Amino acid sequence: MRKRKPNRRWRMLRLVISRRFNLHIDKADEQSVIRSIALNTEFKGANLWALIFAILIASIGLNVNSPAFIIGAMLISPLMGPITGVGLGIGINDFELVKKGFRNLFFATIISIATSTVYFLLTPLHEAQSELLARTTPSVWDVFIAFFGGLAGMVAATRKEKSNVIPGVAIATTLMPPLCTAGFGIANGNWYYLVGALYLYFINTVFICFSTILIVRFLRFRKKYFEDKRYEKKVSRYIFFILLITLLPSIYMAYRIVNKSIFTSNAQKFVKEQFAFRNTQVVNRNFVFDGREGDIELLLIGHEIPAVVLDSIRAQLPRYKLPDARLVVRQGLNAKQEIDLMQVKASILEDVFSRDSTLRPAAADSVRSLPDLRLELKALFPGMKSYAINGMEVKSIDSVRTDKVTMVVASFEKRPSANERLRLERWLKQRLRADTLSVVLQ
Repeated sequence: MRKRKPNRRWRMLRLVISRRFNLHIDKADEQSVIRSIALNTEFKGANLWALIFAILIASIGLNVNSPAFIIGAMLISPLMGPITGVGLGIGINDFELVKKGFRNLFFATIISIATSTVYFLLTPLHEAQSELLARTTPSVWDVFIAFFGGLAGMVAATRKEKSNVIPGVAIATTLMPPLCTAGFGIANGNWYYLVGALYLYFINTVFICFSTILIVRFLRFRKKYFEDKRYEKKVSRYIFFILLITLLPSIYMAYRIVNKSIFTSNAQKFVKEQFAFRNTQVVNRNFVFDGREGDIELLLIGHEIPAVVLDSIRAQLPRYKLPDARLVVRQGLNAKQEIDLMQVKASILEDVFSRDSTLRPAAADSVRSLPDLRLELKALFPGMKSYAINGMEVKSIDSVRTDKVTMVVASFEKRPSANERLRLERWLKQRLRADTLSVVLQ
């Protein structure tokens, strides 16, 4: 009797777990699921216009770097329909549904790329923002997102009561932004963006389709049986090879991304610890990693570091797991030839204000609220190339008096005359409503 008690408890535990994770509970009728997915596979009328509008919204979102616009476009997008249709068709051996899904998916893809290409040809903004760049370098993590997102979406599609899972899947799997990025690549002649974006779209499509097949098979949807079993096995082999071809490049790209991240982290730690000099400051750093070797490029100002010291610092690279990294240090005359002086001054001002604990929140707010004067300065002083404005507090050593000073650094193509400088100072003082103004000209 004592030996049977653990077995009984184990059976009870298995029963509780099976009830909790049973996907057959609340499962919708198979035929209604198949009809619903087959209907969403079509791209005509309202579905087609919804796709075009979603593409335009996503293109605008990528163009102005707005995640909110991109998320909204993914919620509108009907692209999941033909992909799940292909997966369902393969899962139940309904190759008419597979052909229909492929036709509609191909048509929707062409329409999406064409629409986004037209938009990016017409827009005045042609710079690739971070949201767009994120869709050009897919990795194995995109595979996982597409796979698990597809599983969640198909589970939700087979329920009697529909939930908010499917909109979440549409956001997570990002089918729409890669197509817009491909359009951007065509419009701007950047084939690297085009290939990277299409590969990401291919990853999402294949693994959403694969996860749909798995759920359909797991829920034991009734299959259409072939008289020729060899044809069914051939289809299974094709699916396996497509998955393998899709997966391998993404693993390699993930490997490169991880290595680059590790290199950057180690390089930042190396620079922080080895270049902590009192009279020398790192004003610009650049880390370049090509997959095997890397370059650490630094720009220094202040007292020059002797070559002997730099050699001893280079000898520390293996300690930071950077044995093959190349350290490039520019300082002195070499540094002046490599960088614009305005960049150096901007770096110094940024560092000073970020470290100055005496800068009060009110002063910081006043800096943030300074107006954009570019158009006005361009009209009044055509020779001006750039400017920078900072508000600061100047404390007197001999008294408790504190003055607010607005500092303006301006760069001109040709050094302005004394009258032009006076006119600039008067205009800035009145325009910025500054009690005390300090102007530095380049």
